[in-house]
Amino acid sequence: MSAANKMEASSAAHSLSRYLRATGMPLLFLASILATLAIHRDFGAFDVQSLALGALPLAMAATAQAIVVISGGIDLSVGSMIAVANVLSASLMKHASFRQSLGLAVLIILVGAVQGAINGTLIVLSRIPDIVVTLTTGFIWGGVALLILERPGGGAPSDFLEIGAGADLSPVLPNALLLLIVAVGVIWVPIRSSRLGLSLYATGSDPVAAFRSGVDPRLARILAYGLGGVFCGIGGVALTMTTGIGAPLAGAYYTLSSVAAVVIGGVSLNGGRGGVLGPVLAALLLTLLPMDLIF
Repeated sequence: MSAANKMEASSAAHSLSRYLRATGMPLLFLASILATLAIHRDFGAFDVQSLALGALPLAMAATAQAIVVISGGIDLSVGSMIAVANVLSASLMKHASFRQSLGLAVLIILVGAVQGAINGTLIVLSRIPDIVVTLTTGFIWGGVALLILERPGGGAPSDFLEIGAGADLSPVLPNALLLLIVAVGVIWVPIRSSRLGLSLYATGSDPVAAFRSGVDPRLARILAYGLGGVFCGIGGVALTMTTGIGAPLAGAYYTLSSVAAVVIGGVSLNGGRGGVLGPVLAALLLTLLPMDLIF
C-alpha cells in the first residue's frame, strides 16, 4: 500500500471514529427508548416525568464532570458538592417563601462555583494530580454537608418543589426535563463557542500548545472547575426539588455515576474532545435502564 493510500485509509478511519463518537450515544439512547416502549407497553407521560426527575441531578453531575474532563482534569468531589448544595437548600428553604427560595437557589449555585474554583486553585497551585486533590476535597465537602445537616431532613416551599416535580411549564415536556435543557442551553452552549470554551478544549488537548497560543492553562483549569461547581450547585438544588428533603450522604451516588456518564457519552478522558450532550443522554440512559428491569 502506497503512502497516499495509507494516509487516505487513516483519514477515513479517523472520520469514522469521529462520526461514531458524535452519533453513537444518541443512537444508543434512541435504541434504549425503543426497547423501553417494547418492554413497557403502557410507558407514558408519567413515566417520562419520573425519568426526568430521576435523571436531572445526575445529568447536572455529568455535565459538571464533562466540563472538567474536557479541560484535562477529573473531579471526584462532584457528589460531595451536590450534597452540600442539597443540604444547604433543604436547610435554608425549609421556612422560606417561594421568592426567598429562588434567591437562595442562586446563592447556593454560587457557593458551588466557589467550591469548584477552590478545587481548581488547589490543583494549579499544588501541582498535585487532580484525582488526589478532588478525592481529598470530596471528603472535606462531604464533612461540610454532614455539619450542615446530620440526617435527612429539611424541606422547601411546595411552589418551589413544583418547579422540578410539576409539568406546568411546558405543554409537552415535564418541568425537570425543561430545566435540564435550559440549564445546559443557557450556561454551556454560549460558553462552548466562546473564547473560554475554546480555551478549555485547547488546555485539555495540549496545555503547552495552548499556552503558546496565548491561553493561560492554569486559569482555564480553575474556570473549568468553577463552572463544574456551578452545575453541581444546580444539581444539588435540583435534588432538593425532586426529593423534597436534604440528605448529606445522597451525593455519594453521583461521583462515579458522573464519570460513567462521561465515558459512555463519548468524552475522552485524555481531555480536549467531547461535549455535554453525550453525557446528558448517558445520564438519562443510566436512569432509564433500571426502569427497564422492572416489569
